[in-house]
Amino acid sequence: MVDIIEFLNENKPIIDEAIKKYIPEKVDKKYVEWIFGKPRYSYNVEAVQKFLSEPVWDFLNRGGKRWRPALFILVAQALGGDLEKLKDFVVIPELVHNGSLIVDDIEDRSELRRGQPCLHKNFGVDVAINVGNMLYFLPLLAISKNKDKFDDKTLSRAYQMIVQELTNIHCGQGLDISWHNGKANADNITVDEYLQMCAYKTGTLARAAAKLAVVFSGGTEKQEEALGKFAETIGVAFQIQDDVLSACGKEFQEKKGFGDDITEGKRTLMIIYVFQKGSKEDKKKLVDILNQHTTDEKLIQEALDILQKYKAPEYAKEYARKMLKEAWKEVDSILKPSPAKEKLKAFADYLVEREI
Repeated sequence: MVDIIEFLNENKPIIDEAIKKYIPEKVDKKYVEWIFGKPRYSYNVEAVQKFLSEPVWDFLNRGGKRWRPALFILVAQALGGDLEKLKDFVVIPELVHNGSLIVDDIEDRSELRRGQPCLHKNFGVDVAINVGNMLYFLPLLAISKNKDKFDDKTLSRAYQMIVQELTNIHCGQGLDISWHNGKANADNITVDEYLQMCAYKTGTLARAAAKLAVVFSGGTEKQEEALGKFAETIGVAFQIQDDVLSACGKEFQEKKGFGDDITEGKRTLMIIYVFQKGSKEDKKKLVDILNQHTTDEKLIQEALDILQKYKAPEYAKEYARKMLKEAWKEVDSILKPSPAKEKLKAFADYLVEREI
């Protein structure tokens, strides 16, 4: 039986080593010039340490599953890619993901992330916005720093794909923001509209990780399309499970905050299900609570009780399972049998069955 926790733990040091190459815990002049180029005048290295390295490693050292770069590794292994040649690219999905979380916490006015005060609470909104935005772009240097290893067609293919994905992730976040602020007909969202939001907000970086692995492993466009779709589905299923855990996962709530999604007014798959199946009274009550962005635990619990009344968490979890099962069929047909393929299937199952 494949142990995905063990796989993630084994690969975390490899991923962190690559991250430290692009953002070391302690910066020096040589690093600053490698990343930003030779100065026309002079760099203040200590300032770079304060605005970049310290906040980034404060955030990264809190934990995180590193599952997006682990997905990159799995897809590369399944296609016979040279991991020694490709290892720098794990920084792209991981650092962009963490940048999106830092900015997301500011936009959502969140208090906790991974059991500690959000980065903007510890370092200030100005530092958090700057470092969060930088993490969208700095890891892309992994492509230019490794350009001598690949032909121009491969590099162009990778650049075009990642530019599109970085655009899409902001579309996904924008849709989510509009809805949890009660705008854009937020109380009549369809399941397909919700899934598209997730595909861009959470599915984008999983899809990008898989596609990058295919491109730099010399895979075909057919493999890129199929594995990209499968990875996107993993991301969407991961988001659905995150929402379920936010509603009824005790350990998850302790780390993220009790009823955080209710406070933010998020329209999740569970909320949409109640909007479709619930009574007018329950729907009205739920909308009222969501639009208040309340931190009142009694009101939050009332909203969570409505979700439980209609078995919305069970519905959402089963929906995620079915999505993954369907998405695996195409991948199963294009990948040769291998230990990496077995791990890829187990990996997807783990992300939707996890409890934290």
